[in-house]
Amino acid sequence: MATNQQRREAAKRKLERQIERRADRAKKRKIVGLGVAGGVVLIIVGGVVWLVNGTGGSDDTNAAAAPPSSSPSAPPAPKVGTIPTQRTALPTRPKALPNPTTCSYPADTQSAPPPKKTDAPDGKNVSSQGTVDITMKSTAGDIPITLDRALAPCTVQAFVSLAKQGFFTDTICHRLGVTQLQMLQCGDPNAKGDVNTDGTGGPGFTIPDEFIDTAKYGRGILAMANTGQPNSGGSQFFMVYGTAELPPNYTVFGSISDAGLKVLDQIAKTGIGTVGQDGDTGEPKNPVKFTAVTVAA
Repeated sequence: MATNQQRREAAKRKLERQIERRADRAKKRKIVGLGVAGGVVLIIVGGVVWLVNGTGGSDDTNAAAAPPSSSPSAPPAPKVGTIPTQRTALPTRPKALPNPTTCSYPADTQSAPPPKKTDAPDGKNVSSQGTVDITMKSTAGDIPITLDRALAPCTVQAFVSLAKQGFFTDTICHRLGVTQLQMLQCGDPNAKGDVNTDGTGGPGFTIPDEFIDTAKYGRGILAMANTGQPNSGGSQFFMVYGTAELPPNYTVFGSISDAGLKVLDQIAKTGIGTVGQDGDTGEPKNPVKFTAVTVAA
């Protein structure tokens, strides 16, 4: 008959194997920040403590005969936190970029390729002045956004090119955060509504980093996702409707209109369906798909 100590050690080893497998999968996924890392650590530590200390009791026959769970139960969806109403100001560059400028869009050898051929944008004579208005039409409502070339000309050039090619049409927004990272992440052409595999796709090329050291992420900010490696942006982006305490390691390239924020607020209030590995974000409870994307002339 297994002792309590033996069962605890077995449970601990099992959890460690699960953590290693999850870590391997997470390396392959696009991320929007390290702000949720603390939550992951707390979940892992809490799980170990529970498994090591929470299985005590008498060493009776019923306890020994109870079969171990084949997999840990899914964490409950986090409750929607308070959504701030005040906008976060767009950052400004201390020195204007050259106009025009030149951008490089090398092939992406790490992300899963898009399901259809996509051309990289022209990187010559790229304007670093002016704005571009785009409307992301979705099943949840229209989300108008404004891209700012002065902030990130190479990123804006790529996003506009993808929009005009119909890249975003019929793609879903695969990741929603409702507590400490209040944002909706979209732009994975391969996303299928599977929280364990979504977030790995890109357009087939990468975008150079255009960080601003003073950038803050909060309500109304539009920024690019990346893998945590230099110059690893592609097509995935996140729209912040609330709080997002992140380091300035994500290119800010525009803002979300008031009408768009109302749509995002409603998506957030509907909540999360399946929770992701970080325990804090997951799939929107009501799927959000882009049905069309229009670029103002």
